[in-house]
Amino acid sequence: MKKIIITIDGYSSCGKSTLAKQLAAKLNYLYIDSGAMYRAITLYFIQQRVDWADIFQVKTALDNIHLEFVHNQLTGQSDMFLNEENVEPMIREMVVAEKVSEVAAIKEVRNFAVAQQQKMGAGRGIVMDGRDIGTVVFPYAELKIFMTADPGIRVQRRFKELYAKNPNITLHEVKENLELRDYIDSNREASPLRKADDAIILDNSNLTMDEQLDLVSQWVEDAIMSHSS
Repeated sequence: MKKIIITIDGYSSCGKSTLAKQLAAKLNYLYIDSGAMYRAITLYFIQQRVDWADIFQVKTALDNIHLEFVHNQLTGQSDMFLNEENVEPMIREMVVAEKVSEVAAIKEVRNFAVAQQQKMGAGRGIVMDGRDIGTVVFPYAELKIFMTADPGIRVQRRFKELYAKNPNITLHEVKENLELRDYIDSNREASPLRKADDAIILDNSNLTMDEQLDLVSQWVEDAIMSHSS
């Protein structure tokens, strides 16, 4: 069966990564977590004390960054490696979450990440989630999905995820972080978050994960059929 490129864009904490992983596993496609790439870059900047307001420092830092996804046999997922170190747990921490939208808004950072993402997707048969995948990275993708959900539901989802790792986190902190990330993602100069004209909107506020997967699986079948002729 013909393999296609599936892009999943949308706001933070809509479950983009969860859906993308499930879909990739079901289709036996490669899953590429674009967010993990930006998080890893942000982690490097923080660790190396890079001033990302200084473009010279940014460019120098990017020259010293190597990103790679390595399959984890225990989890069945792909872990993010930064300069040959598994940084998967570290990139999910709040200190990175608070800064990743700022770093991802930098044009040079986006150009760096997009070039790597396009190289990964050259052979098709991939599912990639992010914020500009259907508009910038793969504007020719056969299936584009734009995910959204009620803001209150997104806050609760994110809080539950972070609370498991940090019981000191508050609902207010999570709400403020999401609102800030939404604003930065939607208003940045380089590749702002927006729905591609040919993307299908998926509002999963009231959908279970199984219902969501079934619905999108049908969209995949339709997309493959329409691009096989």
